[in-house]
Amino acid sequence: MDSESSLLEERQQRLASLRSEVAACRRCAIGYTRTQAVCGVGSPRSPLVIVGEGPGENEDRQGEPFVGRAGELLNKMLAAIDLRREDVYITNTIKSRATVEENGRVFNRAPTPDEMANCREYLDRELAIIEPRIILALGAPAAKSFLGRDFSITRQRGIWYAGPGGADLMVTFHPAYVLRLTGGNINAVKRLVWSDLLAVRHKLDEVTAQRGAKDAQMPASAPEPDALSFDFR
Repeated sequence: MDSESSLLEERQQRLASLRSEVAACRRCAIGYTRTQAVCGVGSPRSPLVIVGEGPGENEDRQGEPFVGRAGELLNKMLAAIDLRREDVYITNTIKSRATVEENGRVFNRAPTPDEMANCREYLDRELAIIEPRIILALGAPAAKSFLGRDFSITRQRGIWYAGPGGADLMVTFHPAYVLRLTGGNINAVKRLVWSDLLAVRHKLDEVTAQRGAKDAQMPASAPEPDALSFDFR
């Protein structure tokens, strides 16, 4: 077995062990109400890790992050910069669905600070295993988990920050937020997200050049389309 295959197998084993620990975790009340724990998926050798807030109804049911409408939009966002879902590693800040019941119906809610803190060990361990060069945080809760509670996504997205483990960290809007937009706001936000995606793609190309195309495990980028020329919805 060559060194590349050995490294991949080691990371897969460590991630599998982590998933087993998360599945048994009951640090929070939501550990008792979830259907499944939801850990990350994708390439253990990817230089890019995408971090969202937490699993929703579809993710809770299927045990995989970003599989609902927001996941479909994330796939389109990745495709726009010539990446496939399997090229990157996708995870969340918390691994159980956080819910609230109103009038007999169950809705998603933002995770509490305690839930974020209890799950942080698992996110940190995922990142330590993957060793990403780039982290893309989707939405304010994910961004605040790295940059503090005073982070403002409207003022501070689209900027490179120092992330954990020496990674470069970028923040953009969550796909679920984009899906909720109506009217003229859609195109304005699309342009901002597209700008952020291009910055990530350019950074990935730099990583590929530094590490070598084979080692970086990333497809080469294609010519850039216009900001609104692809289907963001």
